Amino acid sequence: MPVSLHLARMPLQAPVAGTSAPVAIVVAGRGAAATERIGAGGVELQRLQCCGIGDEQAKRAACALVAARQLSASDLLDRAYAYCETITARHSRSFDLATALLPRGKRRAMRALYAFCRLCDDIVDRPCYNAALALAALRVIASNAQLPHAAIALLPPALFHDAVRSVPRAHLVVAAWADVRTNFGIPPRYVEQLVDGVARDLQQTRYATFSDLTNYAYGVASTVGLMAMHIIGFSNPQAIPYAIKLGIALQLTNILRDVAEDSRAGRVYLPSEELAAFGLTEHDLARGQVNYRWRAFMRFQIARNRRLYAEAWPGIALLNRDGRLAVAAAGGLYRAILRDIEAHDHDVFHHRAHVSTWGKLRLLPGIWWHTQGHRADHAAL
Repeated sequence: MPVSLHLARMPLQAPVAGTSAPVAIVVAGRGAAATERIGAGGVELQRLQCCGIGDEQAKRAACALVAARQLSASDLLDRAYAYCETITARHSRSFDLATALLPRGKRRAMRALYAFCRLCDDIVDRPCYNAALALAALRVIASNAQLPHAAIALLPPALFHDAVRSVPRAHLVVAAWADVRTNFGIPPRYVEQLVDGVARDLQQTRYATFSDLTNYAYGVASTVGLMAMHIIGFSNPQAIPYAIKLGIALQLTNILRDVAEDSRAGRVYLPSEELAAFGLTEHDLARGQVNYRWRAFMRFQIARNRRLYAEAWPGIALLNRDGRLAVAAAGGLYRAILRDIEAHDHDVFHHRAHVSTWGKLRLLPGIWWHTQGHRADHAAL
């Protein structure tokens, strides 16, 4: 049965527990109805420039501008891409390993994409600043090919502390991202949807249904997959639904792994409707108790998550050949986190599920084999 996925203003659909039917995901307000806002960036930038930037912010903007202008364009980009690679290696070993399988140009671009996503997350995770204003500024910055320094001044001061040879790190990430977006023709609407998705964490900390959760996952993860698809290259627009589904699968794995961390931060991404169906409450999450109800709940979540990975897999064949292994590795390495959750009796409260470096390397030959046109044994990945 083919993947059921429609990009329209329709409610999201969740599978019925106990069935093995394909996971149907309908993303609200996306696709053809999405508004192309290429020309709106300049207007938004003018508004930001008139919003009353304080003296300290103006100084930071001026310092960033001076430091950047002292470098040639090529020197700035070299430093920017190098910094993005450092960020990727530091924060995501799986993504760093997967992107190492790409040609140099695409590898640098993918790591710049990761660093940009990380920048968005850092803004939300640092509540000491007006995160909403900072994200609005970043939304403008990310959608314009040139660096609007007045908007950069609205980013949180903490993002400028870790300077690289006097050039603030936020400026470096933005410089690399602007180059990637221009060179690979990444649609601005994907960037905007990503920033808007991340911004939801400032306002919404609970999700009632799986439908609500997948809509959130589209914004923070599927958009990344769609942008990555433009970097990798694809032969057919039929690859788009698969990229969306893979992004949702990756985000759900993140959510299952980070239940305890998110609960301590006051966020519960697990659908309350599904928790209730298994006799669980938020109090149970706070207590971190692993009992028969929690195990049953996690078995259901993991089974659905695996179906999403399996249903996204055919889309890899629609990508350019030199990028298939990297995307397959990213999915396969993340999917293996689910096995570690199972290996620890579904206890994500006292053990953060992960795959060791050796474990990742052992998985790569099998992942490569399946990208060569052989049938994927997803149970073995």
